[in-house]
Amino acid sequence: MDSSKKACAEGRRAHEWREQCPRKGSGDRKSIEAPGPPPTGFVLLPWLLMGLGSLSHLFQGRAPNPWIGGVGLLAFNSLYVFLAFRAFHRTRRESRSTRVVLATLALLTVALAAGYGGSWLLFFPLLGLAVGAVVRGRGLGPLGLGVSGLAGVVGGFRDGWGAVEIVYGTFLSTMVTAAILSLSEAVHELRDTREELARAAVEKERLRFSRDLHDLLGHTLSVIVVKAEATRRLAPRDLDAALGQVADIESVGRQALTEIREAVTGYREGSLATELDRARDLLGAAGIDTAVRQCGPPLTPQTAALLGWVVRECATNVVRHSGASHCEIEVTGTAERTRLVITDDGRGVGSATPGSGLKGLAERLAAAGGSLVPGAVPRSGFRVTAELPVTETAPAGVQAQEERTP
Repeated sequence: MDSSKKACAEGRRAHEWREQCPRKGSGDRKSIEAPGPPPTGFVLLPWLLMGLGSLSHLFQGRAPNPWIGGVGLLAFNSLYVFLAFRAFHRTRRESRSTRVVLATLALLTVALAAGYGGSWLLFFPLLGLAVGAVVRGRGLGPLGLGVSGLAGVVGGFRDGWGAVEIVYGTFLSTMVTAAILSLSEAVHELRDTREELARAAVEKERLRFSRDLHDLLGHTLSVIVVKAEATRRLAPRDLDAALGQVADIESVGRQALTEIREAVTGYREGSLATELDRARDLLGAAGIDTAVRQCGPPLTPQTAALLGWVVRECATNVVRHSGASHCEIEVTGTAERTRLVITDDGRGVGSATPGSGLKGLAERLAAAGGSLVPGAVPRSGFRVTAELPVTETAPAGVQAQEERTP
């Protein structure tokens, strides 16, 4: 049973990421959206609007050799778009063809900026964006300084001291783009790693739990089979001995039932957060607005498991019998007692005679020193109040404080 409890503890830790995982809401319910997909090259395309000034000069005839400028502008945009989408694929980003295209873009930028000046110098910050998106590692700093210095030389040749802004914009666009994209990649890699570790932990927990049950049931059933065979052999000639074997079978069966219950109870430990999420989803699917509030110290595994069963039963009753439009679930705790209150605004269910489900829960809570009181709300609706004493200190982090409202 010790190995089963260890497996259960690992399972609780593995499920923490699910309990913390944001879920999408519906209707007026407030929700925290899950992280979206990784960024793509489209995030770099709006910056091409910086070249509208150059395009305007071409149409207004303010640029010499407009056909050469138009071809250069088209080539620059094409190379930039190519690099923008290559930057988000690691293998493509590090390929030789990508480096060749980046070098070509740099030469084209120098040619256009030196030939036309003015708003055409804004191609240097765009070149910085491309460099920051493609280059990673130690080479980024020297390359960023080199591109900025090149912008300063060409800008100084065309516009004098006005090129200072171009140099600053080029260096800033290079470093900031690289930092943001590197951080985005790290965040998504960490999220993928966390999910993979959680899946591996869950699979490991299932395997260990199945092994424990196999060992437990295999041993117990083997004993029962052996004693049943002995009973069959002894019954014709020694009834008292056969009855003794039957008594042993009964004792083994009771012990096995106790051990299985302990194993299953351990496996269900810490299920309150999961049951709260399931209740919110169930009630939301039935069109019932739900408010879930939780505060107080961490709960013990036994308390969390018992309150999880109460939440599960009451949520089912609200959906099946109440006809409610709103439901509130509140968990509060002190150093001495933990209280769960579930209230709906429906027509009530079982106010006179609680169902077998609530009766069974009341018995289970009473056995643990607690209480469960169902009853009608004075105006309308139904309320179930469950209380349990704090019998032991819960380990830190078993259950986080949280508040979720529609």
